[in-house]
Amino acid sequence: MRKKLFIPGPVEVLPDVLEKLSTPLIGHRTQEYSELHGRVRTKLQRLLSTHNKVFLATASGTGVMEGCVRNCVSKRLLSLICGEFGERWYEIAKLNGKAADALRVDLGKAIKPEMVKNALVSGKYDAVALTHNETSTGVMNPLAAIADVVKEFPNVIFMVDAVSSMGGAEIKVDCWGIDVCLSSTQKGFGLPPGFAVFSVSEKALRKAATVPNRGYYFDFVTFNEYDDKNQTPTTPSLPHIFALDHQLEKWLTEGLERRYARHIEMAQACRHWATARGFALFPEAGYESVTLTTVDNTRGVNVAALNAELGKRGFMISAGYGRLKEQTFRIAHTGDLTLDDLSELLGVMDDILAQGKA
Repeated sequence: MRKKLFIPGPVEVLPDVLEKLSTPLIGHRTQEYSELHGRVRTKLQRLLSTHNKVFLATASGTGVMEGCVRNCVSKRLLSLICGEFGERWYEIAKLNGKAADALRVDLGKAIKPEMVKNALVSGKYDAVALTHNETSTGVMNPLAAIADVVKEFPNVIFMVDAVSSMGGAEIKVDCWGIDVCLSSTQKGFGLPPGFAVFSVSEKALRKAATVPNRGYYFDFVTFNEYDDKNQTPTTPSLPHIFALDHQLEKWLTEGLERRYARHIEMAQACRHWATARGFALFPEAGYESVTLTTVDNTRGVNVAALNAELGKRGFMISAGYGRLKEQTFRIAHTGDLTLDDLSELLGVMDDILAQGKA
């Protein structure tokens, strides 16, 4: 039985989007492609409220994270960590031979602006890396407030992993001063995995030009040169770009404010369901994600059994991640899911719990 996905990713992909993925291919060095590329870039700039370049990459978001580290860190990276995906920034830096420090908070807690300021005043860092929406804990960090702090240090590059927030929460790249903002397509974009987008500021491009050993595949300077021709440095996944063009057009027609409001409405409904059923929310109050809800399994239900029962009825949620595998479970509400979709899932979960099958 096919399962409707309420997991952090991959997410549900609608039939009209799947159809666009089967669009007949074109040459990636043709005028037709250049027009497509330019059109998609312009829509992404509108999505991110930016005049910065927005690049297209055939890779996971993790690939772009590695590109950020190789292009924008020459002195030392400050990695802001509130969960497993924040840890990934730090691991990537160390594996690429970059000096890095980790600023960690307890799981379930958010990174606070004053913590960032206290670290940056040391003058040790030329880059800061943040995971905006930490899917392992369900915490959405206060991006705008942290960005205001980083602005006080003009020589620091601010890099943001927005993999699980872009498309579901408003991000104002220019206003907030984000130098690199990256995402991939298998979450809020409602597309299959395997493709990434990232905005890069002029400041970050100037910095990249001074950093040696940027690598080949994610050299930001090369991306910029090819983007000037409305192309990518290497052969892109054309099916993803056809579908991304279609999806962004739908969003802009729907209205981005309505899209963000829909995500907030789903998040509030999911949180209410959890607390009304005797569970707790794992993130600290006021920092809950709007694209997924991480539930503290205070009732001690068997999450594996719950998911097995859901699977029999055509649904799937996610267990906790990493160290939280047995302590939490996660319900995603992003991409093209609606409140009606979520209500259907929660009704089925109520039935399973009432029958004592989890």
